[in-house]
Amino acid sequence: MTQQNSKPILWTIFLTIFIDMLGIGILIPVFPLLIVPSSPFRVIPATWTTGEGFIMLGWLMTCFPLAQFLCAPILGQLADRYGRKKILALSIAGTSISYAVFAIGIITKNLPLMFISRALDGAFGGNVSVAQAVIGDISKPQDRAKNFGLIGVAFGLGFIIGPFIGGKLSDAHSVSWFNAATPFWFAAIISFINVISVLKFLPETLKVRSNQQLDITKPLGNIIKAFTSNGLQSIIPSTFFFNAGFTFYTTFWGVVLAEQFNFNVGSIGNYFAYIGIMIVLAQGVVVRRLSDKIADFTILRFSLFGTAICLLFYYLIPTSHPNLVYVLPPFMATCNALTMSFSSALITRVTPANMRGEAMGINSSTNALAQAIPAILAGYIASHNARLPILVGSMCIFIGGMLFWLIFKPQDYENNNMTTKEVK
Repeated sequence: MTQQNSKPILWTIFLTIFIDMLGIGILIPVFPLLIVPSSPFRVIPATWTTGEGFIMLGWLMTCFPLAQFLCAPILGQLADRYGRKKILALSIAGTSISYAVFAIGIITKNLPLMFISRALDGAFGGNVSVAQAVIGDISKPQDRAKNFGLIGVAFGLGFIIGPFIGGKLSDAHSVSWFNAATPFWFAAIISFINVISVLKFLPETLKVRSNQQLDITKPLGNIIKAFTSNGLQSIIPSTFFFNAGFTFYTTFWGVVLAEQFNFNVGSIGNYFAYIGIMIVLAQGVVVRRLSDKIADFTILRFSLFGTAICLLFYYLIPTSHPNLVYVLPPFMATCNALTMSFSSALITRVTPANMRGEAMGINSSTNALAQAIPAILAGYIASHNARLPILVGSMCIFIGGMLFWLIFKPQDYENNNMTTKEVK
């Protein structure tokens, strides 16, 4: 596929990921409102302590990645068998329904319904892995990191606009009938629009369909494959610890801003929007300039440690100097963007074309497990100190960096890269 023919597909995927991340970004400033004692949108019982609220929030956030761990590999197989377009549209439709269910749960203060909603979203949460498979289908080897960087830009834009919209849509001072459920109704609507855009504008990119029988035990098998398969076994362990560490940060940093730095919902939204701007700049400038100039594994050897150091500095920021939280995002966003883009590119580079959906399913499965475990633990850790999960996250990413240095063999990368070019 020529670069000119691939551009409409790239922009359709860009829009898909942007809308998906916009929906996620909208939720960021809302979640703290559900447990903070002074919030009018508090959904937990008044008799619960702040620590108990943290634990509940941890379990609530676990539902999504745990369900994704179980279901993403199955969606990946279906995408390899029936095509990317149908499965991507189905996945986004499930996400749209889950947002509507969560909005109802907030209005009725029905905690079980909110848990069901997040599990439903996770079960259909194969959006990104299928989109990554599409990128792998249409990208030349030398363009993969750059094209995956485009996904990173969509991530960043979603985080720029999403938290800002989430803060405004949940603020009754903006419009009298706005409340904590309003952002979820909005996310449901834009996700439904996303379904229509995929069905209308995205052509099928899968050329070689898999004829393998559907394996519902794939999630458990994927964990074994991720750590034993040639190629993947030198990448997945590091990305597992990276995602685990970053989940410790994302799960409770918004709560830290509210509890220890006195940020209100608008300030939290603005802060994450600022992080989004930094991600867009990092993906649009740094990643694209380094793509095909420096080997993927060379970038990862340094970007992993850079992210770990940034989280350590986050943990050390004194509450007496809240403005320091604005210093770190440019550095963290750059390291994070490099790690995400070049690890995804490296995975597709060592995977056959007709197995990329499965490979991304394996990657999504291990990443989901890497997010589920910390989300549970973070609630209990934060019940002692809301900032402690940030330190644990830094340690996890440092371990991931060490594993990559020790496990990854550059000669294997070069052999796989040469084989991929010959196939092309």
